[in-house]
Amino acid sequence: MPSIDSLNTRQDLAVGRKKYAYYSLPAAEEAGLAGISRLPRSMKVLLENLLRNEDGVSVTEADLKAVAAWIENKGAIEHEIAFRPARVLMQDFTGVPAVVDLAAMRDAMSKLGADAAKINPLVPVDLVIDHSVMVDHFGNPTAFEQNVKREYERNIERYNFLRWGSSAFNNFRVVPPGTGI
Repeated sequence: MPSIDSLNTRQDLAVGRKKYAYYSLPAAEEAGLAGISRLPRSMKVLLENLLRNEDGVSVTEADLKAVAAWIENKGAIEHEIAFRPARVLMQDFTGVPAVVDLAAMRDAMSKLGADAAKINPLVPVDLVIDHSVMVDHFGNPTAFEQNVKREYERNIERYNFLRWGSSAFNNFRVVPPGTGI
Protein backbone atom coordinates (compact mmCIF):
# COMPACT_ATOMS: atom_id res chain seq x y z
CA MET A 1 0.00 0.00 0.00
CA PRO A 2 1.50 3.37 -0.98
CA SER A 3 2.10 6.03 1.63
CA ILE A 4 -0.56 8.71 2.11
CA ASP A 5 2.38 11.13 2.15
CA SER A 6 0.73 13.80 4.28
CA LEU A 7 3.85 15.99 4.03
CA ASN A 8 4.21 15.62 0.24
CA THR A 9 7.73 14.18 0.45
CA ARG A 10 7.45 11.57 -2.31
CA GLN A 11 9.77 12.33 -5.18
CA ASP A 12 10.91 10.52 -8.29
CA LEU A 13 14.45 9.77 -9.36
CA ALA A 14 15.15 8.85 -12.98
CA VAL A 15 18.13 6.58 -13.58
CA GLY A 16 18.49 5.72 -17.23
CA ARG A 17 15.10 4.48 -18.34
CA LYS A 18 13.98 3.49 -14.83
CA LYS A 19 12.10 5.66 -12.40
CA TYR A 20 12.33 5.21 -8.63
CA ALA A 21 10.18 6.73 -5.91
CA TYR A 22 11.72 7.90 -2.65
CA TYR A 23 10.67 9.99 0.31
CA SER A 24 12.78 13.10 0.76
CA LEU A 25 13.94 14.12 4.21
CA PRO A 26 14.77 17.69 3.04
CA ALA A 27 11.18 17.95 1.74
CA ALA A 28 9.90 16.71 5.12
CA GLU A 29 11.96 19.38 6.88
CA GLU A 30 10.54 22.05 4.58
CA ALA A 31 7.03 20.71 5.27
CA GLY A 32 7.36 21.31 9.01
CA LEU A 33 9.58 18.62 10.57
CA ALA A 34 12.05 21.23 11.77
CA GLY A 35 15.60 20.20 12.54
CA ILE A 36 15.48 16.66 11.16
CA SER A 37 18.67 17.29 9.17
CA ARG A 38 20.42 17.22 12.58
CA LEU A 39 19.03 13.78 13.51
CA PRO A 40 21.52 10.92 13.84
CA ARG A 41 21.64 8.73 10.72
CA SER A 42 19.83 5.87 12.45
CA MET A 43 16.93 8.19 13.28
CA LYS A 44 16.88 9.44 9.68
CA VAL A 45 16.54 5.83 8.50
CA LEU A 46 13.60 5.34 10.89
CA LEU A 47 11.98 8.59 9.74
CA GLU A 48 12.31 7.71 6.04
CA ASN A 49 10.75 4.33 6.80
CA LEU A 50 7.82 6.05 8.49
CA LEU A 51 7.38 8.46 5.57
CA ARG A 52 7.37 5.52 3.14
CA ASN A 53 4.84 3.55 5.18
CA GLU A 54 2.53 6.31 6.42
CA ASP A 55 -0.98 4.90 6.20
CA GLY A 56 -2.87 6.92 8.79
CA VAL A 57 -3.34 3.81 10.98
CA SER A 58 -0.09 2.07 11.89
CA VAL A 59 1.97 5.13 10.89
CA THR A 60 0.46 8.58 11.38
CA GLU A 61 1.62 12.17 11.00
CA ALA A 62 1.94 12.22 14.81
CA ASP A 63 4.57 9.47 14.52
CA LEU A 64 6.54 11.59 12.05
CA LYS A 65 6.39 14.57 14.40
CA ALA A 66 7.46 12.41 17.36
CA VAL A 67 10.67 11.40 15.57
CA ALA A 68 11.36 15.03 14.65
CA ALA A 69 10.75 16.06 18.28
CA TRP A 70 13.68 13.87 19.32
CA ILE A 71 15.96 16.78 18.36
CA GLU A 72 14.59 18.72 21.33
CA ASN A 73 13.62 16.05 23.87
CA LYS A 74 16.43 13.50 23.16
CA GLY A 75 14.04 10.63 23.81
CA ALA A 76 12.70 11.88 27.13
CA ILE A 77 9.20 11.61 25.68
CA GLU A 78 8.55 8.00 24.71
CA HIS A 79 6.64 7.32 21.52
CA GLU A 80 6.36 3.88 19.95
CA ILE A 81 6.84 3.78 16.19
CA ALA A 82 6.02 1.07 13.64
CA PHE A 83 9.24 0.24 11.80
CA ARG A 84 8.60 -1.95 8.76
CA PRO A 85 11.71 -3.42 7.14
CA ALA A 86 11.79 -3.70 3.37
CA ARG A 87 12.98 -7.31 3.58
CA VAL A 88 13.72 -9.96 6.21
CA LEU A 89 16.60 -12.38 5.82
CA MET A 90 16.43 -15.51 7.99
CA GLN A 91 18.58 -18.56 8.50
CA ASP A 92 17.19 -22.00 9.28
CA PHE A 93 17.42 -21.93 13.10
CA THR A 94 14.95 -19.02 13.25
CA GLY A 95 13.29 -19.36 9.86
CA VAL A 96 11.99 -22.91 10.16
CA PRO A 97 10.17 -22.19 13.46
CA ALA A 98 8.72 -19.04 11.87
CA VAL A 99 7.27 -21.09 8.99
CA VAL A 100 5.89 -23.58 11.53
CA ASP A 101 4.19 -20.68 13.32
CA LEU A 102 2.71 -19.37 10.06
CA ALA A 103 1.44 -22.87 9.20
CA ALA A 104 -0.12 -23.18 12.68
CA MET A 105 -1.83 -19.80 12.26
CA ARG A 106 -3.22 -20.93 8.91
CA ASP A 107 -4.48 -24.14 10.51
CA ALA A 108 -6.18 -22.13 13.28
CA MET A 109 -7.78 -19.82 10.71
CA SER A 110 -9.14 -22.83 8.83
CA LYS A 111 -10.59 -24.31 12.02
CA LEU A 112 -12.32 -20.97 12.67
CA GLY A 113 -13.81 -21.06 9.18
CA ALA A 114 -11.80 -18.02 8.09
CA ASP A 115 -9.64 -17.52 5.00
CA ALA A 116 -6.29 -19.12 5.88
CA ALA A 117 -4.66 -17.57 2.81
CA LYS A 118 -4.73 -14.23 4.63
CA ILE A 119 -1.83 -15.44 6.79
CA ASN A 120 1.32 -14.27 5.00
CA PRO A 121 4.47 -12.30 5.82
CA LEU A 122 3.85 -8.57 5.38
CA VAL A 123 7.27 -7.99 3.82
CA PRO A 124 9.41 -10.25 1.62
CA VAL A 125 11.21 -12.99 3.58
CA ASP A 126 14.18 -14.96 2.30
CA LEU A 127 15.07 -18.09 4.28
CA VAL A 128 18.64 -19.17 3.55
CA ILE A 129 19.46 -22.74 4.53
CA ASP A 130 22.50 -23.14 2.31
CA HIS A 131 24.91 -23.14 5.24
CA SER A 132 23.42 -26.41 6.57
CA VAL A 133 25.39 -28.75 4.31
CA MET A 134 27.73 -30.95 6.37
CA VAL A 135 30.98 -32.34 4.96
CA ASP A 136 30.94 -36.13 4.70
CA HIS A 137 32.84 -36.38 1.42
CA PHE A 138 35.94 -34.43 0.40
CA GLY A 139 38.96 -34.56 -1.84
CA ASN A 140 37.19 -35.62 -5.03
CA PRO A 141 35.37 -33.80 -7.85
CA THR A 142 31.92 -35.07 -6.80
CA ALA A 143 32.24 -34.29 -3.07
CA PHE A 144 30.00 -31.24 -3.22
CA GLU A 145 27.18 -33.08 -4.98
CA GLN A 146 27.51 -36.05 -2.61
CA ASN A 147 27.33 -33.77 0.44
CA VAL A 148 24.23 -31.96 -0.85
CA LYS A 149 22.54 -35.28 -1.65
CA ARG A 150 23.30 -36.54 1.88
CA GLU A 151 21.94 -33.30 3.37
CA TYR A 152 18.61 -33.86 1.62
CA GLU A 153 18.52 -37.48 2.78
CA ARG A 154 19.08 -36.41 6.39
CA ASN A 155 16.47 -33.66 6.38
CA ILE A 156 13.93 -34.57 3.69
CA GLU A 157 10.92 -33.78 5.91
CA ARG A 158 12.25 -30.30 6.67
CA TYR A 159 12.93 -29.57 3.00
CA ASN A 160 9.54 -30.88 1.88
CA PHE A 161 7.91 -28.65 4.50
CA LEU A 162 9.93 -25.62 3.36
CA ARG A 163 9.12 -26.36 -0.28
CA TRP A 164 5.44 -26.32 0.70
CA GLY A 165 5.96 -23.02 2.56
CA SER A 166 7.67 -21.36 -0.38
CA SER A 167 4.65 -22.09 -2.58
CA ALA A 168 1.95 -21.61 0.07
CA PHE A 169 2.96 -18.17 1.37
CA ASN A 170 3.21 -14.90 -0.50
CA ASN A 171 6.41 -12.93 0.13
CA PHE A 172 8.35 -16.05 1.19
CA ARG A 173 11.30 -17.61 -0.63
CA VAL A 174 13.67 -20.41 0.35
CA VAL A 175 17.30 -20.65 -0.72
CA PRO A 176 17.92 -24.42 -0.44
CA PRO A 177 21.23 -26.15 0.29
CA GLY A 178 23.76 -26.37 -2.49
CA THR A 179 22.50 -23.42 -4.51
CA GLY A 180 24.75 -20.72 -3.10
CA ILE A 181 23.77 -17.16 -2.38
